Amino acid sequence: MSTPLKFAYWVPNVSGGLVTSTIEQRTDWGIDYNRRLAQTAERVGFEYALSQVRYMASYGADHQHESTSFSLALLLATERLKVIAAVHPGLWHPGVLAKWVATADHLSGGRAAVNVVSGWFKDEFTSLGEPWLEHDERYRRSEEFIRALREIWTSEHAELRGDFYRIHDFDLKPKPVEVPGRPHPEIFQGGNSTAARRNGGRVADWYFSNGKDYEGFTEQVEEVRAHAREAGRTVRFGLNGFAIARDTEREAREQLREIIAKANRPAVEGFRDAVQQAGSSTGDKRGMWADSSFEDLVQYNDGFRTQLIGTPEQIADRAIEYKRRGADLLLLGFLHFQEEIEYFGEKVLPIIREKEAELSEREPALVAGS
Repeated sequence: MSTPLKFAYWVPNVSGGLVTSTIEQRTDWGIDYNRRLAQTAERVGFEYALSQVRYMASYGADHQHESTSFSLALLLATERLKVIAAVHPGLWHPGVLAKWVATADHLSGGRAAVNVVSGWFKDEFTSLGEPWLEHDERYRRSEEFIRALREIWTSEHAELRGDFYRIHDFDLKPKPVEVPGRPHPEIFQGGNSTAARRNGGRVADWYFSNGKDYEGFTEQVEEVRAHAREAGRTVRFGLNGFAIARDTEREAREQLREIIAKANRPAVEGFRDAVQQAGSSTGDKRGMWADSSFEDLVQYNDGFRTQLIGTPEQIADRAIEYKRRGADLLLLGFLHFQEEIEYFGEKVLPIIREKEAELSEREPALVAGS
């Protein structure tokens, strides 16, 4: 029997919502709103939340709360929700982060996780006096960073002699909480580039994909799995999507049309200019946002491409197809977070669970007939 599809939501700890548009977004980047939102998400069936990381104003996100401290606040406000804090190598030392996660893990009963972000916003590094590495070097540093985290969490005498980090006979105590089936806090990493896919297969527990259609997602899964096989390991897959669930398809499509029609054009174009070097700076011209259109970038992780837009039944069908193609988790953004997460949990998730049960019933017959 297959494992149920898991669901995560983007924590709106950054001002401006999840779309760069002047459309009304009934959401709030403050802590009170986000505590209530985390409790709602947990109650209706979401298992994970991802806190964003921005260190300075950029492209419609004028204000932002730091991701790790915000994640801890949400962990302490919930009982089951796992909260993933996005972190930048180059702005964190892996030993310091390993210590922070271990403490957060104990305070939350084993629910802390990290998303290692190699970085796309040059000004966040240079404004703080930190070097801005070339694209593939940023991912090489991230690979070492992840290896360092895992070594520190699992070894009594951690050792690492890398090009970016040196660790010698370091013993972290206490280690993270022992959770059945989890050797250490979960490590997520995303990206679309060749370097990101290689890292995902070789060192990450989870690989996050930007928004993709069926074929684009399938191609990423196959490539990352190949890297994982070469390394003698397995990896799970998360897919970003922006969900617009409405009672009718017409309502959902009209909502998408209005979001794009009211796009904050200067902010979207500024973001596009900043991020499209992520693909063009790689040797094979493949990377995050390398082929994103203006409309795609109104949701700044290509969430519209996943097309989780329509009635609960239509969205459930699409989610099941992504699961068939390798998705273990869907990471969702919403226009009006509080009410739409509740709607998704009450209207969409039950249909997905019904369809998963139907699939499981058919699996033995398919195996017998093969």
